[in-house]
Amino acid sequence: MDFPVTRSFVCSYGPGKLLKRSEKPSTELERLNLLITPLIRNGQSVHQIYLTHANEMTCSEKTLYNYIDASLFDVRNIDLPRKVKYRPRYKKPEFKIDRGCRIGRNYEDFKKYREGHPDTQIVEMDSVLGNKGGKVLLTVHFVNTSLMLAFLRDANTSQSVIDSLDAIYRLLGRECFENLFPVILTDNGSEFSNPRLMEYGPSGKDILRTRIFYCDPSSPYQKGSIEVNHELIRRVLPKGTSFDNLTQPDIFKMMNHINSYKRNKLNGRSPYEMFRFCYGEGILQKLGCLPIASENIVLKPRLLKHST
Repeated sequence: MDFPVTRSFVCSYGPGKLLKRSEKPSTELERLNLLITPLIRNGQSVHQIYLTHANEMTCSEKTLYNYIDASLFDVRNIDLPRKVKYRPRYKKPEFKIDRGCRIGRNYEDFKKYREGHPDTQIVEMDSVLGNKGGKVLLTVHFVNTSLMLAFLRDANTSQSVIDSLDAIYRLLGRECFENLFPVILTDNGSEFSNPRLMEYGPSGKDILRTRIFYCDPSSPYQKGSIEVNHELIRRVLPKGTSFDNLTQPDIFKMMNHINSYKRNKLNGRSPYEMFRFCYGEGILQKLGCLPIASENIVLKPRLLKHST
């Protein structure tokens, strides 16, 4: 199926994967990735690389292993000379880029911010998982209109979330992005543990583009709107379905059907219609959104049967 009006987004986002990193490193993680990945692929150990390039390292050797465990580099544990031979003795805790990410951003802080800014529109953000270790979705839900966007990611990493937000920012421009994303509420998943780069962009020190807040642990009801909308995704992609053969145009197609589905809470209107009324159709087209006639809406796995 052709998506002519989504071409601007697909060109910047890339079919089925995120934007490729620039050859010139723009973050410290990218610089480390460019340094160690070729050497590991040549059969060198992390220890050997660390000893040889100690003066170029800004973290410990253990942190490098943590980055590889968290899939933040282009190499994986299976690429390491010895580590793959050993069975883990215990289940490792979730790896968080910034363990202090919730300071000043917890749910109490969110409520206080809303008290001072009652008219601020809220965006909820989450992940929908396919098979373990495979592709995942980043979901973005505009609470005031019930419109939800979804972006396919190759792995459930912090960097892939940052790349997704950066792609949307470049596509919409600063003014439009800040208008649509003043506040993002998300959960405590490790993929959301680098708020600085989500809030400020690739350099982490530019002008604030959004504010990140976190729900309390084990409290998905605090972002209940997006959780309810996930049920519609699961009608098309039931739990246990692999996302590995899906592409971003497939995800656009699914979300177009979901966003055209009329809701009682919107007085019989669809999220697409509500968003168009509030923000205009031009933004919808940039984001890859198209209306689907009511009689043509399909919320069954057969909608993407060729890809799953």
